[in-house]
Amino acid sequence: MAQLNQMELQNLRQIIGSHEMVSQKFQAYAKQAMDTQVRDFFEQSAQDAQETKQQLMNFLK
Repeated sequence: MAQLNQMELQNLRQIIGSHEMVSQKFQAYAKQAMDTQVRDFFEQSAQDAQETKQQLMNFLK
């Protein structure tokens, strides 16, 4: 794979940070949810965001 230029690297870091923040927010929402379907939705969304973050971090290797 080709090397990332500086702008691509900055954008990638920003996107990774955004996914981390979204994951944390979804986890917090899941803890507050009373309805099990809503809680499950937020838990799955948090997990999806973490998985996407991890995939993006692989570009930094």
